[in-house]
Amino acid sequence: MIANDRIAEAAYRIMEKAAIDIPDDYLTGIKGMIDLEKGDLSAFVLKSMVDNYEAATEDRRPMCADTGLPRYYVKVGNNAQVDEGFVGLERSLREATAKATNSVPLRPNRVHPLWRHDHNNNVGLNAPEVEWSFEPDVDWIDITTVHKGGLFGTDYRMLFPGDGIDGVKRFFLDTLIAFGKRGLACQPAIVGVGVGGSKDTCMQLGKQAACLRTVGERNPDPKIAELEDELKELGNDIGMGAMGFVGSSMVVDCHVEAGFTHTGGMPVSVHTFCLSSRRATARIHADGSIEYRTDPQWFTPYMRRETIGWETPAETSSSSA
Repeated sequence: MIANDRIAEAAYRIMEKAAIDIPDDYLTGIKGMIDLEKGDLSAFVLKSMVDNYEAATEDRRPMCADTGLPRYYVKVGNNAQVDEGFVGLERSLREATAKATNSVPLRPNRVHPLWRHDHNNNVGLNAPEVEWSFEPDVDWIDITTVHKGGLFGTDYRMLFPGDGIDGVKRFFLDTLIAFGKRGLACQPAIVGVGVGGSKDTCMQLGKQAACLRTVGERNPDPKIAELEDELKELGNDIGMGAMGFVGSSMVVDCHVEAGFTHTGGMPVSVHTFCLSSRRATARIHADGSIEYRTDPQWFTPYMRRETIGWETPAETSSSSA
């Protein structure tokens, strides 16, 4: 039985880690771009970013003054048991958010959309968001927090099936150029692309692709993996670098996730993560022990299944032997 106080502790710690400590995969990606960047101002910005990240970790303060909109992604093991159930789990996440806002501190960004009042703790109507997924044959719970800026850096377009891969590339480039020219994204960034699903699913997939996969990770579908590499190259070849200056460092990495969609359309969404890529994950085991990491491990084989039922890879191999 996983106790609520362990959930609250883990959620608070990842809130703190996400706000302060840059994930290693993203930091490595930024450092790798510095030597390749030929634009003087873009190279200067990249170096300044690394200096800022190191100062934030040393001083234990948020790496960006705008700490984004904190949200959670929760992966629940099918065999997990939670004290006070999922209502208690969700309450623990809200408590951790309020505590972290006060003590990390996080900027209290959440306000009512119409009346503009707030509770000074990033908690309110439908806030923070919690998205759920499940995993068979395990008894742990993974909690990932993502602090993504909530103003810009996202776009959507309904394409026709005949637009094909070229249509996806065209929309991808249109979006990045518009973001760069209008200052609607803090680049370089991890860019996520959602293809397919319904409109809301398409938007979710794109955001998850940007925020829940690590730099260098490729989609298991080899054709999608090839598209990810091509989009990354295209994004860095439009003449824009860090923070919109002339250069070639707009995309640290590109991730694509797909979902089955209506036969008559091909929805596409593009999302840019923040240049601070704030994410952290905690795995809470049945015995109450907690492990921390920066790779969410969100897109498991179970998440990407196409079948009605579910068989583990080992079961699939044995049944086909």
